[in-house]
Amino acid sequence: MTKTHYQPLGGNQMPRFAGPATMMRLPSRPSAEGLDACFVGVPFDIGTSNRSGTRFGPREIRAESCLIRPYNMATRAAPFDSLSVADIGDVAINTFNLAKSIEIIEEAYDTILATGCKPLTLGGDHTIALPILRAMRKRHGPVGLVHVDAHADINEHMFGERIAHGTPFRRAVEEGLLDGKRVAQIGLRGSGYAAEDFDWPRDQGFRVVQAEECWYKSLAPLMAEIREQLGNGPVYLSFDIDGLDPAFAPGTGTPEIGGLTVTQGMEIIRGCRGLDIVGCDLVEVSPPYDSSGNTSLVGANLLFEMLCVLPGVQYRN
Repeated sequence: MTKTHYQPLGGNQMPRFAGPATMMRLPSRPSAEGLDACFVGVPFDIGTSNRSGTRFGPREIRAESCLIRPYNMATRAAPFDSLSVADIGDVAINTFNLAKSIEIIEEAYDTILATGCKPLTLGGDHTIALPILRAMRKRHGPVGLVHVDAHADINEHMFGERIAHGTPFRRAVEEGLLDGKRVAQIGLRGSGYAAEDFDWPRDQGFRVVQAEECWYKSLAPLMAEIREQLGNGPVYLSFDIDGLDPAFAPGTGTPEIGGLTVTQGMEIIRGCRGLDIVGCDLVEVSPPYDSSGNTSLVGANLLFEMLCVLPGVQYRN
């Protein structure tokens, strides 16, 4: 079947502040059918423990994405010439019921993945990674994971609840959704409840790279090691915006000082080129805590970088 290579609406065709309110002003499509990759929003924040507001993340990320042009001038990636990409809108979560929303999200991703399309998710709090990974396992088996975050998100429970934004990767291990030896967590930092907080993932075989190991350096050498660790199997990329220092991304619910820079975040994503990326997310953007829009702007650009490293993207010489 011949695929349509949709292009973002250019700034010389329509002023950047106008046009469709989609990711990068791409065409809106009702489903992932016929697409190689899709942008999809999950406007969800009922799993948040501190500052809510990530339900507004997808809308604001899309708004700030109007500034992004279709070619990656640094890496020379031409994703829209290579893949059929569109915005398929938002998952219609149940605002009042977390458990029901988890079911809705999993079913939505079952449908997306059944078409062979790779989802790039605009979050939403990090709870949404669990139902997405559940859908991923049904199609790909246990996946490898590159997880950028200030927090390990492996709590046993939060206020007695087993599903929340601080628990998804413990549940993912328990449910066999992850290949533990093919997991890397980058940017973890801050205070904790016990000295063992970052040791539990290490006990599962995860590579844990605390933020202090990243200070004052390029992360390109680290990503070469992580590509070797993750190998040839399917890999999911989950990027919590609070992995970045709040100086760069203040609009998030659980900020931690001493985090990654924006350029380090870009190095991590670009360092995933060559991996078999089967899906990505950018979560925990909470626009009410950043009236400048800068956090959403960073999130939009990181999602574009994720698109640029998907398998099948061509690079111009």
